[in-house]
Amino acid sequence: MRCDTREFTCICPVTGQPDFATVTITYVPGPSIVELKSLKQYLWSYRDEGAFHEDVTNRILDDLRAALDPRRMTVVTDWLVRGGIHTVVEASHP
Repeated sequence: MRCDTREFTCICPVTGQPDFATVTITYVPGPSIVELKSLKQYLWSYRDEGAFHEDVTNRILDDLRAALDPRRMTVVTDWLVRGGIHTVVEASHP
């Protein structure tokens, strides 16, 4: 299964400026699957939260892994360029 959104936002914990990313979640389900409205609301919960790119990617993976117990899961965040640097972060289980 693959889910993605181009509407992910959070706040830079250093500058307070908004960060924008595309989030792609790919997984092989275990006993549970993600309900898309719940996923959307979960991702929206980061909008006013300060988070570094690597941390937020790992937290999304950890939270979804705990909730769904998937066989495999990968979360990729592709961040819009800021300060001339393009960042892509990938976290996987196992």
